[in-house]
Amino acid sequence: MAASSSASRELFTAGVRAVLHNWPVLQIAVDNGFGGVYGQQKADWMVDVLQQYFHDNADLQQYEVEDYISTLMDQEFDTVVDDGSLPQVSKDLLQMFDHWKQGALQQLQISINKHSQNKQRAKVTAAAPESDSGQESDVDDESMECDAAAPVVNGTHSMTNFVPSSSSAENEEEDDGWTVVRRKK
Repeated sequence: MAASSSASRELFTAGVRAVLHNWPVLQIAVDNGFGGVYGQQKADWMVDVLQQYFHDNADLQQYEVEDYISTLMDQEFDTVVDDGSLPQVSKDLLQMFDHWKQGALQQLQISINKHSQNKQRAKVTAAAPESDSGQESDVDDESMECDAAAPVVNGTHSMTNFVPSSSSAENEEEDDGWTVVRRKK
C-alpha cells in the first residue's frame, strides 16, 4: 500500500500544513501574537502534532478532530474557536487522511493544490485595489475599521466573526477596556 511509504506520509503532512496555513483563525492568532513570540513555531508544530494524531488513532470521527484542534488552539494560542470554521477544517483533514489511507495520492495532491490556491486568492483579494483616477477611494475608512485584536474572555481570545463598525451592531465597552461588538437581533 502506498500509504506506508515515508514519501506519501510527507504528502499527508503537506496536506495538513496547507489546511492549517489556509485557516484564517490560526493565521490571525499567529499574526496577532496570541501564541507569544513563538506563535509561528507553534503553528508549524501543530502541523506535526495533527498528522501524528491521525496516524496514531484509527477511525477518527469529525467531532474528535474538532475537539483536539480546539484544545490545541486553547492551550497554545489562548484562543477559543467559535467562528464556525472548525468543522470545515476537521472535515478537510479527515478527507485528506482518507485519501492517504486509500493510497489515492493524486486526489490528496489535488486537495493540497486547492487549499494552496485558496490561500493565494486570499492574499490577492486582501490587497487594496488601485484606483483608476489615482485619487484616494471615496469609501469612508472608519466604516471599514474593526478591531484587529480579538476580545479576551477569561484570559482567552475568542475568535468570532468580526463585524465592521458600520453594520447593525451594538458596541459595548467592557470593564477591562475592550470593545465588544454584538450583532443586533
